[in-house]
Amino acid sequence: MSSAFEPSATAATPDLASIAFAVEGPAYTSETETHVAHRPRSLYLIDHAGVIAAVLTPDDPDYTAVRADMARLSRLTTLADGQVLLPGFCDLHLHAPQWAQAGAALDEPLERWLGRYTFPTEARFADLAYADRAHRHLVDATLARGTTSVLYYDTIDRAAAVNLAQVCAERGQRGFVGKVVMDDPDANPDYYRETAEQAIERTERFIGEVRALADEAGRTGHAGASPAAATGATDVDGGGVRGAGAQTAASAPDGRAALDPAPPIVQPVITPRFIPSCTDAALEGLGALAAKYRCFTQSHCSESDWEHATVRERYGRSDTEALDMFGLLTDRTVMHHCVYLSGSDADLFARRGAAVAHCPLSNVYFANAVAPIRRYRGQGVTVGLGTDISGGYDPSVHAMVRLAAIVSRNLASGVDARLGAGERGGVPEALMTLDQAFYLATVGGAEALNIRAGRLEPGYAWDVQLVDVHAPGNDLPVFESDEDPAITFQKIMNLSTPANIRAVWVQGRLAHGSLD
Repeated sequence: MSSAFEPSATAATPDLASIAFAVEGPAYTSETETHVAHRPRSLYLIDHAGVIAAVLTPDDPDYTAVRADMARLSRLTTLADGQVLLPGFCDLHLHAPQWAQAGAALDEPLERWLGRYTFPTEARFADLAYADRAHRHLVDATLARGTTSVLYYDTIDRAAAVNLAQVCAERGQRGFVGKVVMDDPDANPDYYRETAEQAIERTERFIGEVRALADEAGRTGHAGASPAAATGATDVDGGGVRGAGAQTAASAPDGRAALDPAPPIVQPVITPRFIPSCTDAALEGLGALAAKYRCFTQSHCSESDWEHATVRERYGRSDTEALDMFGLLTDRTVMHHCVYLSGSDADLFARRGAAVAHCPLSNVYFANAVAPIRRYRGQGVTVGLGTDISGGYDPSVHAMVRLAAIVSRNLASGVDARLGAGERGGVPEALMTLDQAFYLATVGGAEALNIRAGRLEPGYAWDVQLVDVHAPGNDLPVFESDEDPAITFQKIMNLSTPANIRAVWVQGRLAHGSLD
């Protein structure tokens, strides 16, 4: 890890009238996919759209004067000793209604887990008062853990899914929200399914409602960077707010849509639960909607042996190929788990620009295998991390970073202690370091969602978490101010809890905590 990392694209010092606020302090950010760099004290200038306008280091000739001007305008926050900035995390797979059962029934087989616990829990969200209460609790819980963007499943109930989008916009979390589709009468309980015609009509209506909500959020400022809300400081001058898509989109990884540093605060996602729960008519209709509206799509893909085999038996092709056949594998697609992708499946993901949500915890419970993420990355597939509440019990992407590194060790070495070290069947070059897993949680997740975020660089969204290593309630064992920054980073990633996350910004808006 570098002891001093200069910004890769420091912009010229902007007109301070265009700056909403400034934050001064040290940070960690991915320099490359394999290397997280430490940046000592720097001055981050955030514009009224919630985008980093410039990063100044102390040796910059404008640093002292700009810092003084921002302080005079009450627009400066300076981090205390032991506090550090990290990019916000993206959670690429979370079932919002399952938050109500998180941590329960994980010793059950999948069929019983779904039928006895999950479907009844999700069906309760037809009660909008109950749904609103659960959604608010969940969004607050994930923000408190440093998660700035989430790709959500909700339920088959359209109004409940709209409520989740409303809560995200209100709380300031960037939400990609899916109204779930389950229509096959042979695969779903009568009390929790709809017809293909209903699913398509309701999904199209949902798309319009969420896009209208995003437009309204942009007009009222919920999606933008109000300086007073952004800094937490007093006597901060007013400023403009971001409308949806106000910034110029930047180039994206090969095969994917352009990255936007200021996307709408909420977006609709076309969401067949997975192929075994849907009829061909529903899948065809959803693929047509994806083409018509250029929406994001998501589904489970090759999560388990059973799912993978069921789809192949039904269509004579892999899950990936079947999803592509229905127009559901695009450059605005995130598919979840993807444990059993063949080499040709991963190549198809890369060609289409589709991304993978790696869910290391829930895969232990229900996939019965470890996804070969480094192979997928080597084939050019965009990959991020997902908690998969409640197939995984932990809502923290911090935990998923740890687990992604841990399970990769199992994949690399093999796990059957009865066999010799050379006979355990480990996968070559499968090991993932903590730095690589951090990249998936930040840059990889943001790229999967077509957001220019995940790095603390000019032109990137100010989606940031402020971590305090000496927070009351979880004082990390950092005893020397000159400790190797690489060691401190590892302690933060392996030992931190929500108590250490003192503040979280999304698109420049303070969405969690305070700066007092």
